[in-house]
Amino acid sequence: MKILSIAVLATAAIAIISCNSNDKKETKAPIIQSPNYPPAFKGQTHIDSVKTTTAYTVDLLDTTLGRPWAIIPMPGNQFLVTERSGYMMILDENGKLLKKIHGLPAVWDRGQGGLLDVALGPQFTKNKMIYWTFSEPQSDSVTNLTAVAKGELSEKDSMVKNPVVIFRATPALKSDFHFGSRLLFDKEGNIFVSAGERSILEGRKQAQDLSSGLGKIFHITKEGKPVAGNPFINTPNARPEIYSYGHRNPQGLDINPATGDLWEAEFGPRGGDEVNLIQPGHNYGWPVITYGIEYDGRKIGDSIQQKEGMEQPVYFWDPVSSPSGITFYNADSIPEWKNNLFLGGLSSMQIIRLVIVNNKVTGEESLLADKKERFRDLTVYKGMLFAVTDYGHLYRIRKK
Repeated sequence: MKILSIAVLATAAIAIISCNSNDKKETKAPIIQSPNYPPAFKGQTHIDSVKTTTAYTVDLLDTTLGRPWAIIPMPGNQFLVTERSGYMMILDENGKLLKKIHGLPAVWDRGQGGLLDVALGPQFTKNKMIYWTFSEPQSDSVTNLTAVAKGELSEKDSMVKNPVVIFRATPALKSDFHFGSRLLFDKEGNIFVSAGERSILEGRKQAQDLSSGLGKIFHITKEGKPVAGNPFINTPNARPEIYSYGHRNPQGLDINPATGDLWEAEFGPRGGDEVNLIQPGHNYGWPVITYGIEYDGRKIGDSIQQKEGMEQPVYFWDPVSSPSGITFYNADSIPEWKNNLFLGGLSSMQIIRLVIVNNKVTGEESLLADKKERFRDLTVYKGMLFAVTDYGHLYRIRKK
Protein backbone atom coordinates (compact mmCIF):
# COMPACT_ATOMS: atom_id res chain seq x y z
CA MET A 1 0.00 0.00 0.00
CA LYS A 2 1.37 3.40 -0.95
CA ILE A 3 1.11 6.42 1.31
CA LEU A 4 -1.25 8.42 -0.89
CA SER A 5 -4.62 7.15 -2.01
CA ILE A 6 -5.94 7.85 -5.49
CA ALA A 7 -8.27 10.46 -4.05
CA VAL A 8 -5.45 12.23 -2.25
CA LEU A 9 -3.27 12.10 -5.37
CA ALA A 10 -6.05 13.66 -7.40
CA THR A 11 -6.47 16.40 -4.85
CA ALA A 12 -2.72 17.01 -4.74
CA ALA A 13 -2.50 17.20 -8.53
CA ILE A 14 -5.14 19.88 -8.56
CA ALA A 15 -3.66 21.79 -5.64
CA ILE A 16 -1.35 24.53 -6.77
CA ILE A 17 2.14 24.23 -5.37
CA SER A 18 2.78 27.45 -3.55
CA CYS A 19 4.16 28.68 -0.24
CA ASN A 20 1.43 31.28 0.11
CA SER A 21 -2.29 30.76 -0.30
CA ASN A 22 -2.56 34.19 -1.93
CA ASP A 23 0.15 33.72 -4.58
CA LYS A 24 -0.82 34.32 -8.18
CA LYS A 25 0.70 30.97 -9.14
CA GLU A 26 -1.78 29.32 -6.84
CA THR A 27 -4.80 30.71 -8.64
CA LYS A 28 -3.70 30.62 -12.29
CA ALA A 29 -1.84 27.35 -12.81
CA PRO A 30 -3.78 24.82 -14.91
CA ILE A 31 -4.64 21.28 -13.86
CA ILE A 32 -2.04 18.92 -15.39
CA GLN A 33 -0.64 15.44 -14.98
CA SER A 34 2.19 14.73 -12.57
CA PRO A 35 5.71 14.72 -14.04
CA ASN A 36 6.12 11.01 -13.29
CA TYR A 37 9.88 10.99 -13.85
CA PRO A 38 11.57 7.70 -12.92
CA PRO A 39 13.55 7.87 -9.65
CA ALA A 40 17.30 7.38 -9.49
CA PHE A 41 16.95 4.53 -7.00
CA LYS A 42 14.29 2.39 -5.36
CA GLY A 43 12.59 4.11 -2.45
CA GLN A 44 13.40 7.64 -3.60
CA THR A 45 9.68 8.39 -3.99
CA HIS A 46 6.29 6.76 -3.26
CA ILE A 47 7.65 4.66 -0.41
CA ASP A 48 5.28 2.26 1.34
CA SER A 49 3.07 3.72 4.03
CA VAL A 50 3.39 3.24 7.77
CA LYS A 51 0.85 3.89 10.50
CA THR A 52 1.41 5.06 14.05
CA THR A 53 0.26 2.35 16.43
CA THR A 54 0.63 4.37 19.65
CA ALA A 55 -2.67 5.99 20.60
CA TYR A 56 -2.46 9.78 20.38
CA THR A 57 -4.80 12.72 20.60
CA VAL A 58 -4.92 16.00 18.68
CA ASP A 59 -5.80 19.29 20.39
CA LEU A 60 -6.59 22.59 18.70
CA LEU A 61 -5.11 25.10 21.15
CA ASP A 62 -5.45 28.46 19.38
CA THR A 63 -7.17 29.91 16.32
CA THR A 64 -6.04 33.56 16.62
CA LEU A 65 -2.38 33.58 15.56
CA GLY A 66 -2.82 35.55 12.34
CA ARG A 67 -0.25 34.35 9.80
CA PRO A 68 2.37 32.46 11.81
CA TRP A 69 5.55 31.31 10.09
CA ALA A 70 7.68 29.74 12.84
CA ILE A 71 7.24 28.27 16.30
CA ILE A 72 10.01 27.38 18.78
CA PRO A 73 10.02 26.44 22.49
CA MET A 74 11.27 28.93 25.06
CA PRO A 75 12.38 28.54 28.68
CA GLY A 76 9.56 28.83 31.18
CA ASN A 77 7.14 26.51 29.37
CA GLN A 78 6.51 29.00 26.59
CA PHE A 79 6.63 29.28 22.80
CA LEU A 80 7.92 32.05 20.56
CA VAL A 81 5.94 32.44 17.33
CA THR A 82 6.62 34.78 14.40
CA GLU A 83 3.79 36.58 12.61
CA ARG A 84 4.57 37.47 9.01
CA SER A 85 3.43 41.10 9.23
CA GLY A 86 6.37 41.84 11.51
CA TYR A 87 5.85 40.93 15.17
CA MET A 88 6.37 37.94 17.44
CA MET A 89 4.13 36.32 20.03
CA ILE A 90 4.92 34.61 23.30
CA LEU A 91 2.44 31.84 24.13
CA ASP A 92 2.15 29.63 27.17
CA GLU A 93 2.39 25.86 26.73
CA ASN A 94 -1.37 25.64 26.17
CA GLY A 95 -1.33 28.22 23.37
CA LYS A 96 -2.59 31.22 25.33
CA LEU A 97 -1.17 34.55 24.14
CA LEU A 98 0.98 36.17 26.81
CA LYS A 99 2.73 38.99 24.94
CA LYS A 100 3.13 40.53 21.51
CA ILE A 101 6.72 41.51 20.74
CA HIS A 102 7.40 44.57 18.57
CA GLY A 103 10.43 46.67 17.68
CA LEU A 104 11.74 44.56 14.81
CA PRO A 105 12.99 46.00 11.47
CA ALA A 106 10.39 46.55 8.76
CA VAL A 107 9.56 43.53 6.61
CA TRP A 108 8.49 43.10 2.98
CA ASP A 109 5.05 41.78 3.82
CA ARG A 110 3.93 40.73 0.35
CA GLY A 111 3.58 37.40 -1.43
CA GLN A 112 5.69 34.89 0.47
CA GLY A 113 7.61 37.60 2.35
CA GLY A 114 7.43 38.89 5.88
CA LEU A 115 8.86 37.99 9.26
CA LEU A 116 10.01 34.40 8.86
CA ASP A 117 12.08 32.11 11.08
CA VAL A 118 13.41 32.63 14.60
CA ALA A 119 15.92 30.93 16.91
CA LEU A 120 17.13 31.48 20.45
CA GLY A 121 20.83 32.29 20.77
CA PRO A 122 23.04 29.69 22.49
CA GLN A 123 23.31 31.91 25.62
CA PHE A 124 19.69 33.01 25.58
CA THR A 125 19.13 32.40 29.28
CA LYS A 126 21.97 34.84 30.03
CA ASN A 127 21.75 37.51 27.33
CA LYS A 128 18.19 37.07 25.88
CA MET A 129 19.61 37.25 22.34
CA ILE A 130 17.38 35.98 19.54
CA TYR A 131 18.04 35.62 15.81
CA TRP A 132 15.52 35.76 12.99
CA THR A 133 15.15 35.87 9.22
CA PHE A 134 12.93 38.22 7.26
CA SER A 135 12.34 39.65 3.80
CA GLU A 136 14.03 43.03 3.95
CA PRO A 137 12.75 45.92 1.77
CA GLN A 138 15.49 47.96 0.14
CA SER A 139 15.75 51.74 -0.12
CA ASP A 140 14.44 51.73 -3.71
CA SER A 141 11.08 50.40 -2.37
CA VAL A 142 10.84 47.81 -5.16
CA THR A 143 13.54 45.23 -4.40
CA ASN A 144 14.05 43.01 -1.37
CA LEU A 145 16.13 40.12 -0.07
CA THR A 146 16.42 37.52 2.68
CA ALA A 147 18.18 38.92 5.76
CA VAL A 148 19.28 37.63 9.16
CA ALA A 149 19.04 39.86 12.24
CA LYS A 150 19.63 39.60 15.96
CA GLY A 151 18.50 41.53 19.02
CA GLU A 152 17.74 41.31 22.73
CA LEU A 153 14.29 40.00 23.61
CA SER A 154 12.82 42.08 26.41
CA GLU A 155 9.69 40.35 27.67
CA LYS A 156 9.20 43.09 30.25
CA ASP A 157 9.01 45.76 27.55
CA SER A 158 7.37 43.50 24.94
CA MET A 159 9.99 44.42 22.37
CA VAL A 160 13.29 43.50 20.77
CA LYS A 161 16.04 45.89 21.79
CA ASN A 162 18.94 46.97 19.58
CA PRO A 163 18.02 44.92 16.50
CA VAL A 164 20.78 44.71 13.91
CA VAL A 165 21.02 42.93 10.54
CA ILE A 166 24.05 40.63 10.50
CA PHE A 167 23.71 38.99 7.07
CA ARG A 168 22.05 39.57 3.70
CA ALA A 169 21.55 37.08 0.86
CA THR A 170 22.32 39.48 -1.96
CA PRO A 171 21.53 40.51 -4.62
CA ALA A 172 18.19 42.13 -3.93
CA LEU A 173 15.57 41.46 -6.61
CA LYS A 174 12.09 42.63 -7.52
CA SER A 175 10.19 39.52 -6.45
CA ASP A 176 7.71 38.52 -3.76
CA PHE A 177 8.66 34.84 -3.81
CA HIS A 178 11.17 32.21 -2.65
CA PHE A 179 12.85 33.85 0.33
CA GLY A 180 13.57 30.50 2.01
CA SER A 181 14.23 30.70 4.88
CA ARG A 182 15.10 28.76 7.99
CA LEU A 183 17.89 29.18 10.51
CA LEU A 184 19.21 27.01 13.32
CA PHE A 185 22.28 26.78 15.50
CA ASP A 186 24.81 23.96 15.32
CA LYS A 187 26.53 22.51 18.40
CA GLU A 188 29.40 25.01 18.03
CA GLY A 189 27.04 27.96 18.23
CA ASN A 190 27.21 28.86 14.54
CA ILE A 191 24.18 29.37 12.31
CA PHE A 192 22.86 27.50 9.29
CA VAL A 193 20.50 29.65 7.26
CA SER A 194 18.76 29.00 3.93
CA ALA A 195 17.83 31.44 1.16
CA GLY A 196 15.67 30.84 -1.90
CA GLU A 197 16.46 31.84 -5.47
CA ARG A 198 13.53 34.29 -5.62
CA SER A 199 11.50 32.39 -8.24
CA ILE A 200 12.07 34.73 -11.20
CA LEU A 201 14.46 33.59 -13.94
CA GLU A 202 17.01 36.26 -13.05
CA GLY A 203 17.38 34.68 -9.63
CA ARG A 204 16.85 31.07 -10.65
CA LYS A 205 20.03 30.92 -12.71
CA GLN A 206 22.00 32.30 -9.76
CA ALA A 207 21.35 29.18 -7.68
CA GLN A 208 24.36 27.70 -9.51
CA ASP A 209 26.47 30.88 -9.12
CA LEU A 210 28.86 30.84 -6.17
CA SER A 211 29.21 34.62 -6.29
CA SER A 212 25.47 35.00 -5.58
CA GLY A 213 23.59 34.53 -2.32
CA LEU A 214 20.50 33.11 -4.01
CA GLY A 215 19.51 29.45 -3.77
CA LYS A 216 22.03 28.68 -1.04
CA ILE A 217 22.48 27.32 2.46
CA PHE A 218 24.96 29.41 4.46
CA HIS A 219 27.07 28.71 7.52
CA ILE A 220 27.75 31.89 9.48
CA THR A 221 28.82 32.98 12.93
CA LYS A 222 26.64 34.86 15.40
CA GLU A 223 28.13 38.04 13.90
CA GLY A 224 27.20 37.03 10.34
CA LYS A 225 30.74 36.15 9.24
CA PRO A 226 31.73 32.97 7.35
CA VAL A 227 32.53 30.02 9.59
CA ALA A 228 36.17 28.96 9.44
CA GLY A 229 36.47 25.87 7.28
CA ASN A 230 33.50 26.67 5.05
CA PRO A 231 33.91 24.81 1.72
CA PHE A 232 34.30 27.87 -0.51
CA ILE A 233 36.12 30.18 1.87
CA ASN A 234 39.25 30.08 -0.32
CA THR A 235 37.48 29.89 -3.70
CA PRO A 236 38.02 33.03 -5.81
CA ASN A 237 34.84 35.09 -6.40
CA ALA A 238 32.73 32.72 -4.25
CA ARG A 239 30.75 33.93 -1.27
CA PRO A 240 32.67 32.49 1.70
CA GLU A 241 29.47 32.00 3.73
CA ILE A 242 28.12 29.35 1.32
CA TYR A 243 27.76 25.82 2.70
CA SER A 244 25.79 24.25 -0.17
CA TYR A 245 24.17 25.48 -3.38
CA GLY A 246 21.79 24.64 -6.19
CA HIS A 247 18.66 25.06 -4.06
CA ARG A 248 15.24 26.35 -5.13
CA ASN A 249 13.26 27.35 -2.06
CA PRO A 250 14.60 25.63 1.07
CA GLN A 251 11.97 26.17 3.76
CA GLY A 252 12.94 23.40 6.17
CA LEU A 253 16.20 22.82 8.09
CA ASP A 254 16.95 20.57 11.05
CA ILE A 255 19.75 18.48 12.48
CA ASN A 256 19.19 14.75 12.92
CA PRO A 257 19.72 14.15 16.67
CA ALA A 258 20.87 10.57 16.01
CA THR A 259 23.67 11.46 13.58
CA GLY A 260 24.28 15.21 13.80
CA ASP A 261 23.66 15.55 10.06
CA LEU A 262 21.96 18.58 8.52
CA TRP A 263 18.73 17.85 6.64
CA GLU A 264 16.74 20.15 4.38
CA ALA A 265 13.25 20.22 2.86
CA GLU A 266 13.04 22.03 -0.45
CA PHE A 267 9.92 23.39 -2.09
CA GLY A 268 10.11 22.29 -5.72
CA PRO A 269 8.22 23.39 -8.82
CA ARG A 270 5.17 21.32 -9.80
CA GLY A 271 6.35 18.02 -8.45
CA GLY A 272 9.92 17.56 -7.36
CA ASP A 273 9.57 18.64 -3.72
CA GLU A 274 12.66 17.26 -2.02
CA VAL A 275 14.26 16.11 1.21
CA ASN A 276 18.05 16.41 1.14
CA LEU A 277 20.94 15.35 3.34
CA ILE A 278 23.15 18.44 3.18
CA GLN A 279 26.89 18.00 2.74
CA PRO A 280 29.34 20.93 2.74
CA GLY A 281 30.31 22.13 -0.71
CA HIS A 282 27.81 19.95 -2.56
CA ASN A 283 25.62 21.06 -5.46
CA TYR A 284 21.94 20.10 -5.19
CA GLY A 285 21.21 20.70 -8.82
CA TRP A 286 18.55 23.38 -9.20
CA PRO A 287 17.66 24.42 -11.89
CA VAL A 288 19.81 22.00 -13.94
CA ILE A 289 18.28 18.81 -12.54
CA THR A 290 14.81 18.45 -11.04
CA TYR A 291 11.97 15.94 -10.71
CA GLY A 292 9.45 18.71 -11.30
CA ILE A 293 8.03 20.76 -14.15
CA GLU A 294 6.89 24.38 -14.52
CA TYR A 295 3.53 25.40 -13.05
CA ASP A 296 2.07 25.64 -16.55
CA GLY A 297 3.23 22.15 -17.47
CA ARG A 298 6.36 22.99 -19.48
CA LYS A 299 9.55 21.08 -18.89
CA ILE A 300 12.33 22.82 -16.99
CA GLY A 301 15.55 23.37 -18.93
CA ASP A 302 16.77 20.20 -20.59
CA SER A 303 14.47 18.07 -18.42
CA ILE A 304 17.34 16.26 -16.70
CA GLN A 305 16.87 14.41 -13.39
CA GLN A 306 20.40 13.13 -12.79
CA LYS A 307 23.81 14.62 -13.58
CA GLU A 308 27.30 13.84 -12.40
CA GLY A 309 28.50 16.23 -9.71
CA MET A 310 24.95 17.07 -8.59
CA GLU A 311 23.32 15.50 -5.55
CA GLN A 312 20.20 13.38 -5.69
CA PRO A 313 17.49 14.05 -3.11
CA VAL A 314 17.11 11.39 -0.45
CA TYR A 315 13.40 11.55 -1.20
CA PHE A 316 11.06 13.46 -3.50
CA TRP A 317 7.31 13.76 -4.01
CA ASP A 318 5.40 13.43 -7.25
CA PRO A 319 3.16 15.24 -7.73
CA VAL A 320 3.16 17.35 -4.55
CA SER A 321 3.84 17.76 -0.84
CA SER A 322 4.74 21.48 -0.64
CA PRO A 323 7.02 21.13 2.40
CA SER A 324 7.67 24.01 4.78
CA GLY A 325 9.08 23.67 8.32
CA ILE A 326 10.57 20.37 9.46
CA THR A 327 11.58 18.82 12.77
CA PHE A 328 13.07 15.56 13.98
CA TYR A 329 11.18 13.92 16.82
CA ASN A 330 13.81 13.74 19.55
CA ALA A 331 11.63 12.46 22.40
CA ASP A 332 10.56 9.13 23.89
CA SER A 333 6.84 9.68 24.51
CA ILE A 334 5.90 7.99 21.25
CA PRO A 335 8.77 5.50 20.80
CA GLU A 336 8.01 4.61 17.17
CA TRP A 337 8.49 8.28 16.24
CA LYS A 338 12.02 8.45 17.69
CA ASN A 339 14.34 10.25 15.21
CA ASN A 340 11.60 10.34 12.56
CA LEU A 341 11.40 13.45 10.40
CA PHE A 342 8.15 15.46 10.42
CA LEU A 343 7.32 18.00 7.72
CA GLY A 344 4.57 20.59 7.42
CA GLY A 345 2.68 20.23 4.15
CA LEU A 346 1.16 23.35 2.58
CA SER A 347 -0.94 22.62 -0.50
CA SER A 348 -0.94 18.93 0.47
CA MET A 349 -2.56 20.01 3.76
CA GLN A 350 -1.04 17.42 6.03
CA ILE A 351 1.82 16.69 8.41
CA ILE A 352 4.16 14.16 6.85
CA ARG A 353 6.07 11.63 8.93
CA LEU A 354 9.14 10.03 7.34
CA VAL A 355 10.87 7.02 8.86
CA ILE A 356 14.60 7.28 8.08
CA VAL A 357 17.03 4.37 8.42
CA ASN A 358 20.68 4.70 7.36
CA ASN A 359 19.82 7.98 5.59
CA LYS A 360 17.12 6.34 3.49
CA VAL A 361 13.36 6.84 3.77
CA THR A 362 11.72 3.53 4.64
CA GLY A 363 8.18 4.64 5.40
CA GLU A 364 5.80 7.58 5.10
CA GLU A 365 2.67 8.54 7.01
CA SER A 366 0.12 11.31 6.51
CA LEU A 367 -1.16 12.96 9.70
CA LEU A 368 -3.97 15.49 10.30
CA ALA A 369 -5.03 15.52 6.64
CA ASP A 370 -8.61 15.65 7.87
CA LYS A 371 -7.99 19.16 9.24
CA LYS A 372 -7.54 20.56 5.72
CA GLU A 373 -4.94 23.07 6.95
CA ARG A 374 -1.72 24.39 5.43
CA PHE A 375 0.86 23.32 8.02
CA ARG A 376 3.61 25.94 8.12
CA ASP A 377 5.97 24.89 10.93
CA LEU A 378 6.45 22.26 13.64
CA THR A 379 8.36 21.80 16.87
CA VAL A 380 8.74 19.16 19.57
CA TYR A 381 8.21 20.05 23.22
CA LYS A 382 7.95 17.67 26.21
CA GLY A 383 7.45 14.75 23.85
CA MET A 384 4.54 16.45 22.09
CA LEU A 385 4.43 17.70 18.50
CA PHE A 386 3.18 21.26 17.98
CA ALA A 387 2.25 22.76 14.60
CA VAL A 388 1.14 26.18 13.36
CA THR A 389 -0.87 26.68 10.18
CA ASP A 390 -1.37 29.43 7.65
CA TYR A 391 -4.85 29.92 9.06
CA GLY A 392 -3.54 31.02 12.44
CA HIS A 393 -4.15 27.73 14.23
CA LEU A 394 -1.97 25.94 16.76
CA TYR A 395 -2.26 22.15 17.06
CA ARG A 396 -0.79 19.79 19.64
CA ILE A 397 -0.33 16.05 19.10
CA ARG A 398 0.29 14.06 22.27
CA LYS A 399 0.22 10.51 23.51
CA LYS A 400 -3.10 9.48 25.02
